[in-house]
Parts: sequence; structure tokens; C-alpha cells
Amino acid sequence: MKRVVTAVSAALTTAALCFSLTPGTAGATPPNIPSAPTAASRLATLTVAPETNQSSYDRTLFPHWITVSGACNTRETVLKRDGTGVVVNSSCAATSGRWYSPFDGATWTAASDIDIDHMVPLSEAWRSGAHSWTTAQRQAFANDLGGPELWAVTDNVNQAKGDQDPSTWQPPLGTFRCTYARAWIQVKFHWKLTLQSSEKTALQNMLATC
Repeated sequence: MKRVVTAVSAALTTAALCFSLTPGTAGATPPNIPSAPTAASRLATLTVAPETNQSSYDRTLFPHWITVSGACNTRETVLKRDGTGVVVNSSCAATSGRWYSPFDGATWTAASDIDIDHMVPLSEAWRSGAHSWTTAQRQAFANDLGGPELWAVTDNVNQAKGDQDPSTWQPPLGTFRCTYARAWIQVKFHWKLTLQSSEKTALQNMLATC
């Protein structure tokens, strides 16, 4: 198991170097968000199925945040990636910077006002197939820097989202919903997760805004 976790950590370190924009630039976003047509095609391939195993979900089954490089864990790495002018101390904690939250359009200057959102929440992933994964797979998902799973956003907006899918929660900033749908679909497609019928309909409606 130690070798498996080490391999996962190494893969995450490599992914951390592959952002779509230079770390620390305004407007930096997670990588590998597909175009709207590609997202629509991928959505059509996803399996529609009821969610299961909710009663057995436990957040500790998805180990995070893990060390990515040096003293920096996944949260700190995303803060550096998505912020502007981010300064960190010797422990890699952000001491200053600016963060734009795409979910609501707010800008913050304190890292304590920022949560790292899992685009597809851990509980949602569990209900959609992750309950059958190994711990190493769930760790890789919870710390995924190679796709659009992790976002630096306003903390209370992330808390309002909770573990909801797009059929019951969408970003307050309407102009971001196209990107949100494309990112959500990519995560479910990459990780081979299922989705509910109502979720699929909501995603189709969001893609129509692109």
C-alpha cells in the first residue's frame, strides 16, 4: 500500500506542473476543461443510474489534503495556482495574495476566506461509484490536480453547495454555469462516475447557456 500511495503522490506532483495558466495569474483555472461540444458528447456517454450507498459514506475514506511538493499540500498548491501575487511562508501557508472566486465573482485577500471546492463533491462521488474504489483511488480523486476537480472559491458559497449536484445547486454567478457544467461533466467522465437523470437534464440546460 505504501508504494501505491507513493506512486499516487508522484503522479499528483507531476499534474501540479501542468496547469492551463501560469500559477498565480489572474483568472487561472483548473486544467482540462473541455469545450461545450466535447462536454455534450461526453455527457451522452455517461451512465444514468440511481445513487447508492449514501449511508456508508465517510469523508475520511477520501484522504486529503496530501503533500504535493516540499511543504505544500493540495490545498496550498491550489491556492498558489488560482491566486494572484500569492506569498507563502516556510510552511507553504499563504500569507497574502488575491483570489477571485468564479462561483460568485467575489475577490478575497485572505486565504482563510477561501475553500478548495471539489467540483464533484466527495459524497456525490461516493454515491456515483467511488464506494467501490480502493483507498488509493479515492485519495487520487480527492487531490486531483490534473483535471477540473479542485477550485478556490468563497468559503460560504462552497458550504452552501455542500454535496449537491447541479439539479439542486448551481453557481450564483450565472455566467459561470457553462464552465461549471463542462468541468462537472469532465470529472464524471474521467473518473467513470454515474449520474442521475435529473442531474443530466440540469447539465444539458447549463450547456445550452454556453
